[in-house]
Amino acid sequence: MNAIDLADLDVFAAVARARSFRGAAKLRGASPSSLSDAVRRLETRLGLRLLNRTTRSVTTTDAGSRLLDRLLPALGEVAASLEAVAEFRDSPTGTLRLNVPTIVAREILPGLAARFLAAYPGIALEIVTDDSFVDIPGDGFDAGIRYGERLEMDMIAVPIGPRIQCFAAAAAPAYLAAHGQPAHPSELLSHPCIRHRFASGVMPPWEFERAGEIVRVNPSSLLVANTVELQLACAIAGLGIFASFHEFLAAALADGRLAPVLAEWWQSFPGPSLYYPSRRLMPAPLRAFVDFVKSEAGPSTVRG
Repeated sequence: MNAIDLADLDVFAAVARARSFRGAAKLRGASPSSLSDAVRRLETRLGLRLLNRTTRSVTTTDAGSRLLDRLLPALGEVAASLEAVAEFRDSPTGTLRLNVPTIVAREILPGLAARFLAAYPGIALEIVTDDSFVDIPGDGFDAGIRYGERLEMDMIAVPIGPRIQCFAAAAAPAYLAAHGQPAHPSELLSHPCIRHRFASGVMPPWEFERAGEIVRVNPSSLLVANTVELQLACAIAGLGIFASFHEFLAAALADGRLAPVLAEWWQSFPGPSLYYPSRRLMPAPLRAFVDFVKSEAGPSTVRG
């Protein structure tokens, strides 16, 4: 037997209950002829007559009555199943999986995630911190957050968090009193510095900018680590100069544990973006998060 279209079964049930092609067509907003074609197609595939048609009435045959008795509960289950799925669209539920860099997980997401989860109690967040670039759909994530230079061209990007961030350098006041304040990024080559190495093994150079001039330096490393807390503690202890996202240094700069180094050279750059594959139908939790992120305006980072 050829495959039977569920829509044809639904049309048969509607006509049988209305006892009229015209009445069923009016209820469904369709033409009587289209419903007649659907029933005829179903009868042809089954090899059975399901409805007796006269100019005055439509009644089920014995085969049609038996089919209708079994079909109505099944169609009810299908409708209930579709309604259950619709809840994911109308009242989003489910898990949203995000892959984000360390800076975003520590400085941007905490407040945003708390507000989002309060607004959507049916959604659970699963966040993995990763400073490398990953295949979002291939690795089982709904979306990721990265900076502009790491975004793929076939992804949709939505700004999230501060729109401007900067790379800052600092050292303990006692260190600067003993070793002096560098006047140019090149002078960092004669200072012990605290560097960051990513899990991939990459240890990027420090980049500074002033009046359009960009200077990249690879200073000597007193300490190399991938843990910001350790790096920051060593800088506060006066062991050397530390450079990183301004957000990581802000509290220590504010209370005087650290002092700015080369502040006029701190380089600004665009903030991160939420990115996800281009597709027409998005999972409801992701759609809710995208809409929520768009509704929130990220503040700009204050330099200095």
